[in-house]
Amino acid sequence: MRRMIFCIGLLLAALAAPFSAAGAQTSAASRPQLATATFAGGCFWCMESPFDKLDGVVSVTVGYTGGTKQNPTYEQVSAGSTGHAEAVQLQYDPGKIGYAKLLDTFWHNVDPVTPNAQFCDHGNQYRSAIFFHDEEQKRLAEVSKAELGKSGRFQQPIVTEIVPASTFWPAEDYHQHYYLKNPLRYKFYRTACGRDRRLEELWGRQDHPS
Repeated sequence: MRRMIFCIGLLLAALAAPFSAAGAQTSAASRPQLATATFAGGCFWCMESPFDKLDGVVSVTVGYTGGTKQNPTYEQVSAGSTGHAEAVQLQYDPGKIGYAKLLDTFWHNVDPVTPNAQFCDHGNQYRSAIFFHDEEQKRLAEVSKAELGKSGRFQQPIVTEIVPASTFWPAEDYHQHYYLKNPLRYKFYRTACGRDRRLEELWGRQDHPS
């Protein structure tokens, strides 16, 4: 009797296997293929929230990129000795949001005409930059920068860098989602730094989510 039950069990398992495999394949196929985008716009606390609010952006990580030191710390980067910029790296679903929309959000949240500084933060570590991950991102970034330059919005030249993406080092955990973990400190810093005031001068009152 036990042997018969065992054989029936093996038969049922064999019949179920193709359906399980098909289900797994369907599940994998239905998962969106995510793309990566990396931007620097001064204080990374302030660059996280605008992208977090976009439909199609799956995750935003703050960190350091564009430098030479391996696994840099916040103290080292903020001292300006590593060559890194404070940056955000996004994982996004290209089926829901295009890179052009990410670029538009980026531009409206930075001061693109001030070199090696953003608002109250000064130094190469606070430069504005677009770190492209493929040739299409490079093309779109260059087109958007050229169009912005021709728009007549700014009297000064646009100094935002467009450079190849390199190793991105996630920042320490207490920096991740800082605007959610410490909303009062975040708002105080953002206001004291004059970020929103300057963005309104550059882009207008309604153009930059904070």
